Amino acid sequence: MTPELSQALAAAGLDPQAVENLVRTALAEDGEVDVTSTPIFAPEDTAAGDLRARQDGVVAGVPVACVVFEALDVAYETRVEDGDRVVPGQVLISVSGATRALLRAERTALNLLTHLSGIATATRQWTDAMEGTKAKVRDTRKTLPGLRALQKYAVKCGGGVNHRMGLHDAALIKDNHVAAAGGVTKAYEAIRAVYPSLHIQVECDTLAQVEEALAVGATSILLDNMTDAEMAEAVRLAAGRAEFEASGGLTLERARDVAVTGVDYLAVGALTHSAHVFDIGLDFS
Repeated sequence: MTPELSQALAAAGLDPQAVENLVRTALAEDGEVDVTSTPIFAPEDTAAGDLRARQDGVVAGVPVACVVFEALDVAYETRVEDGDRVVPGQVLISVSGATRALLRAERTALNLLTHLSGIATATRQWTDAMEGTKAKVRDTRKTLPGLRALQKYAVKCGGGVNHRMGLHDAALIKDNHVAAAGGVTKAYEAIRAVYPSLHIQVECDTLAQVEEALAVGATSILLDNMTDAEMAEAVRLAAGRAEFEASGGLTLERARDVAVTGVDYLAVGALTHSAHVFDIGLDFS
């Protein structure tokens, strides 16, 4: 990988080596020989083309796709940056090189670029729906194994914010923790005793649990499957002592109604686990 591309990935908050490892794993899945292209094209045959958007949306994963091209010695020139809004027909990346290499790179580059752009586009729809409120859309741990860093990066490209990256960097006390520990207070105090400065979020299903969480000192509360009225009441009860995240059963159509209750975040697992791929194609010149 060139230093410039490595720096671009690092500036995006991605681990360049991890991205390169992922790309090489993806390329290896195609095997050592392309039995379609090898008989048709000689090693010296060359081609050029453009990766073009085929719908409106937000692009994410441009430098990731470029890692694919560099791995196969395909020359490239980026035409957009991650987070840009794009329109049908717009060129995202121009590529040139050996025809065999271009065809080998095509699907892997598109798999990554269309998936990440789909996440960014979905996230932007939520962000746009809540424009003018203080609420932000936030992702979850409902990510594809091995792709969490990239998927969460794509959420940021779409204007969203990231929740915890794993089980190691923040605590989330959920219903099963509460049931097994014997209550919100016991679960919260057990964590706080071991990790005095760790960020702890408490999931609450009822306003009574919200009051208990506030009483024990929780400053981050997840409101699970509550009505808009219940969420507004939770915000009123806290009187600024905690931040709130709405979760469960959220839809894009309902996003603004939830946002105006006063919550700080909307947790949307569908951003990463159910995003539609963004339509992009490689068109040879």
